[in-house]
Amino acid sequence: MIIRPARNVRGELKVPGDKSISHRSIMFGSIAKGRTEITGFLESADCLSTISCFRKMGVEITRGSDGTVTVYGRGLRGLKAPSEVLDCGNSGTTTRLISGILAAQDFETTLTGDESIRKRPMRRIIEPLSLMGADITSVLGNDCSPLRICGRPLHGIEYTTKVASAQVKSAILLAGLYADGPTSVTEPDLSRNHTELMGRYFGADITSSGTTATVRPAAELYGRKVEVAGDISSAIYFITAALLLPGSEVLIRGVGVNPTRFGSVKVLREMGADITLLNESGEGDPQADLLVRSSGLKGVTIGGSVIPAMIDELPTVALAACFAEGTTVIKDAAELRVKESDRIALMVKNLRAMGADVEETTDGMIVHGGKPLHGARIDTQKDHRIAMTFAVAALLAEGETELADGDCVNISYPEFYQDLDRLTIR
Repeated sequence: MIIRPARNVRGELKVPGDKSISHRSIMFGSIAKGRTEITGFLESADCLSTISCFRKMGVEITRGSDGTVTVYGRGLRGLKAPSEVLDCGNSGTTTRLISGILAAQDFETTLTGDESIRKRPMRRIIEPLSLMGADITSVLGNDCSPLRICGRPLHGIEYTTKVASAQVKSAILLAGLYADGPTSVTEPDLSRNHTELMGRYFGADITSSGTTATVRPAAELYGRKVEVAGDISSAIYFITAALLLPGSEVLIRGVGVNPTRFGSVKVLREMGADITLLNESGEGDPQADLLVRSSGLKGVTIGGSVIPAMIDELPTVALAACFAEGTTVIKDAAELRVKESDRIALMVKNLRAMGADVEETTDGMIVHGGKPLHGARIDTQKDHRIAMTFAVAALLAEGETELADGDCVNISYPEFYQDLDRLTIR
């Protein structure tokens, strides 16, 4: 992809459905009894991997002419043994969450994925699921996928995670639906709570207190209608472009504003961003329209409990910090190193290539704002969030910017470049 600078961005759009909620709607719909109808489902490569896995276990999943996805659930105990390996593609959410479900089935399964997934850490789910009685092993013995899971009766546990991770928490809670007693997960900070909200919506007994979530064994879950809100992780690119390009104004409709996902907007407002929430609504996961106007930003320190609520948006906020007055410190974000790429190292490398004054730290980066950016060749390492972040950077830079493997945006936002081009005024 070759991207040239822009004067501003203006207009309105609806970003694709939330990836996290889309994954979970398929999973809960598959193990629920009856029909689940999903509107706003994100048809990205990651979410299609989840559909593929459940189809291979006997779940009928269809897409209507109006875009509605219908899942004909087989109930908690109705999944069938797949006749082949389950390929999770590039999706860490699919791999980790489905492991919690598979741990309790009466059959054996092997999970694999692409080259990136086969390098991502799975010990963080292997350990708690094994404590519950699961038979789950890393086939290559390196604590990564492929994973072999032999279903077993599970026991309830009380588990404290080492990192705030919605994927780890969700794997344990999903396994807890099948356990012989209550299962609780306590995190150092509260991660996104889509599993808790959707589980309750489908009939699960899940309670939350502070950073602890507790699930009790379920007899059955029941299909529901699910409306997937727009993904804040997709909206962040347009938010950032609108804030940084003078004379910009963008209205983004129907974005999820769940507080456990909304840390990026909270931080950007602290930096001086003009972001207004309109028409707030929604059952379960709330949503609103976001009106964003260009703003002058100032540097801040970002760390602590807000990090889990903005982990996927941090690369783009780091870009915004390049245009802020003063210094921005991002810390407590070591989790960025085990995403689709080492996002700390890769962000620093690419920002420096564009002329930014940025320092890499063990758990984040230090960004000294105010230095103009210039075009460069960007190494995306096929990481969709890196590609989209630097597509926005290219609008702000002098000269042309080339994104290597720019089509990796299909993982989460297949129409990204078209939407960006439609709003861009050059």
